[in-house]
Amino acid sequence: MKSYRELISINPNIRFGKPCIKNTRISVGDILGWLAAGMTNEEIMEDFPELSMEAIRAALAFAADREESIKILAAA
Repeated sequence: MKSYRELISINPNIRFGKPCIKNTRISVGDILGWLAAGMTNEEIMEDFPELSMEAIRAALAFAADREESIKILAAA
């Protein structure tokens, strides 16, 4: 698989700067929401033919990487 960085872009003029699959207006959050709602990869690709399995995996990889970089500050 390509690095997710090759498939996801952040442009302040597209979807208010949300990370999106390149050359689409489909955000990482859209894909995560559909998966969380129970849609299968195949259903997503049927509804949005501009998406590939690689794009869906890139969205997951992006979210996983972002999750790893979150730091929680403990309250005093």
